[in-house]
Amino acid sequence: MSGHLLLTLAGASAAAFVLAGVSAVAGFGGGVLALPLFTALFGIRTAVPVLTVTQLASNGSRVWLNRHHLQWSLIARFSLGAVPFALAGGLLLARTPLAPLQRVLGIFLITVVLWRRLRPRPRRPSAAAFVGVGAASGLGSALLGSVGPLTAPFFLAYGLVRDSYIGTEAACALVMHLTKIIAYGATALLDHRVFLLGLALTPGTLLGAWTGKKIANRLSDRLFTTLVEAGLLVSGTLFILGP
Repeated sequence: MSGHLLLTLAGASAAAFVLAGVSAVAGFGGGVLALPLFTALFGIRTAVPVLTVTQLASNGSRVWLNRHHLQWSLIARFSLGAVPFALAGGLLLARTPLAPLQRVLGIFLITVVLWRRLRPRPRRPSAAAFVGVGAASGLGSALLGSVGPLTAPFFLAYGLVRDSYIGTEAACALVMHLTKIIAYGATALLDHRVFLLGLALTPGTLLGAWTGKKIANRLSDRLFTTLVEAGLLVSGTLFILGP
């Protein structure tokens, strides 16, 4: 193994640790923040599948750490929309222009935060609405690697906070990532190199998730919501300015 590759993996592993910690605290954000870095290291067509493999560990660990607080009815409805659209998005990744979609998503996220500030008590979405949330998330996640910030406003408006929010969001994301693995494999985007890169980043991801969980346990509900909104603003900005 070359020195350059070792240095690249060391840097990516350190980033995976930090970003998994961010995800464990805020419930999302690690994938969005990692995408620009992974794109610079591996290229966009490799970065998205590598990020997906890495997020299997990140989301799986968050599901396990918050397993007693999962909202299974929301997870089931979300999955109904997410699975078919994640499959479709995974098949489209090899030939879809991604930059315009990223910028639209970024504008949406920033608008959501502003809207929440103007209307601090938004109408609670119905459980059935999460089928549509899952569909939009599945398609966007397959094309962009991660759209955790897209789901955050809906879970917050439904009333989920802290362990319930983090665990339920992670379970929904895990369903999407497993579906995307199947789609990427069908289009030859998922090869042995992608799997090895994803596995190499897994230890840092698991350690980061565990560390983030310890931090999240010390946060008040109000501070937690504020951190999530700050993450939405950062994620939206990165999508707008991204590659």
